[in-house]
Amino acid sequence: MHPRNRHQGRYDLPRLVAANPALKAHLVRTPAGTQSIDFSDPLAVRELNRALLASDYGIRHWDIPEGYLCPPVPGRVDYLHGLADLLAADAGGTIPRGPHVRVLDIGVGANCIYPLLGQAEYGWSFVGSDIDPDALQCAAANLQANGLAKVIELRQQHARGSLFAGLLQPQDRFQLTMCNPPFHSSAKEAAQGSQRKRRNLGNARAPRGSRAPALNFGGQANELWCTGGEASFLRRMIKESVVFQTQVLWFSSLVAKSEHLPDLHKQLTKAGAAEVREVAMAQGHKQSRFVAWSFHAPAARRAWLQE
Repeated sequence: MHPRNRHQGRYDLPRLVAANPALKAHLVRTPAGTQSIDFSDPLAVRELNRALLASDYGIRHWDIPEGYLCPPVPGRVDYLHGLADLLAADAGGTIPRGPHVRVLDIGVGANCIYPLLGQAEYGWSFVGSDIDPDALQCAAANLQANGLAKVIELRQQHARGSLFAGLLQPQDRFQLTMCNPPFHSSAKEAAQGSQRKRRNLGNARAPRGSRAPALNFGGQANELWCTGGEASFLRRMIKESVVFQTQVLWFSSLVAKSEHLPDLHKQLTKAGAAEVREVAMAQGHKQSRFVAWSFHAPAARRAWLQE
């Protein structure tokens, strides 16, 4: 994990249960006799998230509707720390903090996890976009309950198939954009991926209380799959980023599948990106990464941040 990640080592479960007593019902004993939770159960992961958000980030209210993506907090905050390092490299080694740093989260989801964590860790202001009005309604309720509606704005993307087009206004300027793209190409592929993950977690049973075949940590169609999968989604993002290059300092996206990286770098070279960064991340045995690109030369990036 990133050195600034608060979640190094094992979870302090007694502390987390104190922050969210509902987590206690989801504690289990491992074969080694230690306490843990059933990470294949979305209900357990949701209560763990509530405990982490309350104890470590001061977020006292967080809820998502049944069936929506329940993201693991440690991995999500790693992405934000990596982006903070990206800005620091252009700012003399000091991480820019405060609401003047504006971040666009493409696909904010009902969980609104990146804006909540980014605001808590760095004080950044966010715009979160989504095509799902129900997800935005839930995200808005979380923001309102935590008094964050003034620093985190939500926008619905009405132009299905577009990412920045139809969303960014002419006056918008963002230091960062971020995205956790849908990486499956179909519902069938998503379900197969979830079954593999569940087997790796040592539990192929459906989560407690579920009424449908389980997807890994839940998730709606637009959260988990899209036509062409991750590779197609990232090509569209790169193509659109060319159009909006003067309004964004650094574009970025998680890339779940390493086999997509060669084509991604090829597309970015073709698009004329001035700089491309590939940042590795790891949580336990899981290897991940994000790719960031800018159309601005180093001197222009430094000037932008100084402004």
